[in-house]
Amino acid sequence: MIGKHLTQLLLDNGYEVSHLSRTPENMPGVKTYLWNVKKNEIDAACITGVDTIIHLAGSGVAEKRWTDKRKREIVESRTRSIWLIYDLLKKKNHLVKSVISASATGFYGDRDGQILTEYTTPGDDFLAEVCQKWEAAVDEGAELGLRIVKLRTGIVLDKNGGALPQMANPVKWGIGSPLGDGRQWMPWIHWQDVVDLYFYAITNAKLKGVYNMAAPNPVTNKQFTQALVRQLHRPLWAPKVPAFLIKLLFGEMSIAILGSAKASSQKIEDAGFIFKYPELDKALKEIYG
Repeated sequence: MIGKHLTQLLLDNGYEVSHLSRTPENMPGVKTYLWNVKKNEIDAACITGVDTIIHLAGSGVAEKRWTDKRKREIVESRTRSIWLIYDLLKKKNHLVKSVISASATGFYGDRDGQILTEYTTPGDDFLAEVCQKWEAAVDEGAELGLRIVKLRTGIVLDKNGGALPQMANPVKWGIGSPLGDGRQWMPWIHWQDVVDLYFYAITNAKLKGVYNMAAPNPVTNKQFTQALVRQLHRPLWAPKVPAFLIKLLFGEMSIAILGSAKASSQKIEDAGFIFKYPELDKALKEIYG
């Protein structure tokens, strides 16, 4: 989802873009190189002429129930993929200077209403473990003299994919209601700001280290549901979805729904980035307008 938007923005600004993919693609203006992370296979030509690598690879954390096998897939899809690229950089002459990688606000775990900065300690649940291993793998590029940027992404709002359609469907059906007690904080961000922030990291060589990728005004799950109700002109269904029912349905994966993360955007704003959609109502109006 993000890769397609970002690719188009880069092409529109005169950049040459290549993709690493498990299957052949047919996107105009983009050359696709094949790789298979599980088999440690990668087309060595993929780094020819490349100066920046954007690492967005990773199995979806909410696509399947978290069995032990699925947990390994979630972690290894993020760590082994960047290791495969780094191994190639060690073997072949290249021009790569920067690696800009996704991470997630799941790094912090469930922290109630605590304001979470990039200096906050990590959480102790599975999502926090994933993010720590993901970031540690990406950081190994510093030993190769690369500029490393890690963007801890919140809930990306796009009506065509990600979490928003799943959250909006009950509202559209007239049964929208807060999840759990509704007080958990949601570090949301409009997809356009996500893409712009990646572009900002690409074009600003002084940007290094980790940054939260979340809008300046986080909201609770209850506030988010109310904003969706206003935008979609539907009633708010009074009963809340009990936390025990969510845990029963989703098991350990329920942390992705019930966990609270009030992520601060102050560091990236101090670095000069300006959000197009800092307010949730404005973001939803653009998405559904």
